[in-house]
Amino acid sequence: MENRHRVVLLAGPSGSGKSYIAQRTGLPVLCLDDFYKDGDDPTLPRRNGQVDWESPGSWDAETAVETIARLARHGKAEVPVYAIGADRRVATRPFDVAGSPLFVAEGIFAAEIVEECRRRGLLAGAYALHRPRGATFLRRLARDLAEQRKAPRVLLSRGVALLRAEPAVLRRQTGLGAEAARPGRYCAGWPPCSPATRTGTRDQPISFPYAGLITSSMIFSRSSNGMNALFIALMVNHWSSFQP
Repeated sequence: MENRHRVVLLAGPSGSGKSYIAQRTGLPVLCLDDFYKDGDDPTLPRRNGQVDWESPGSWDAETAVETIARLARHGKAEVPVYAIGADRRVATRPFDVAGSPLFVAEGIFAAEIVEECRRRGLLAGAYALHRPRGATFLRRLARDLAEQRKAPRVLLSRGVALLRAEPAVLRRQTGLGAEAARPGRYCAGWPPCSPATRTGTRDQPISFPYAGLITSSMIFSRSSNGMNALFIALMVNHWSSFQP
């Protein structure tokens, strides 16, 4: 069966703004963090006697890809709901792309499945977000404390470790095929934008996520019957009016 929908994978270190940017696109968003393994899974990687949640081995890549494949073919699937504080999946929920030819799948391990999604004809684009490390550290800590993901002492210790590891994380993600990009504002002539997507001017530049996602959409439209020029124009209008 032909894939009627395709995925834009959004990777980046924890706290880099993946969820924020994904939600601002207006596309359906699949949270890949919901595909972590349960805390009692015997295959979980360990470091110094503790589960290493920063390792890709703590994440169920196979199930994530199969779920994306079902969404690409059928437009809907049952997806897990993961409680980070409990270290386990606590439910499932229906996910529907609602007729959109594209959907976003975001998470720190999104780059791990770039090649497989490309091989299976599921991929529209893949990006790895990065910000200054200090900003990422503060965003992540504020979020994790607000959501009470773990004890404050644990979150602070983890945050410092992630701060130090961030350059290596980005190198790995780009090495796996995600395009490195900063979620800031760029000039209208930024290379990934085709002429039809340059809705800004030098005074009103368009930012990476919107330019990149629009470009992905246009590439997809040339290889499927899911989009037309009018829909692309509407997306350009929508995204260019919601700058982060």
